[in-house]
Amino acid sequence: MTEKDSARFKRLAQEQRPSLLAEFWHFLKHNKKWWLLPIVLVLLLLGLIVLLAGTSAAPFIYTIF
Repeated sequence: MTEKDSARFKRLAQEQRPSLLAEFWHFLKHNKKWWLLPIVLVLLLLGLIVLLAGTSAAPFIYTIF
């Protein structure tokens, strides 16, 4: 590696990493995978319902179905 490459590598290593949501948004935007967004949202919603089913909110959730 040259001095310039080494300095650039060090600078990039010290940058803050993007969050999971930022990386996912970047993936959707640049790879044109917009069809994944509704699938992920439905899975998150179902996960939230499963989590709430074990709490005191369960009677309210069961009336939805």
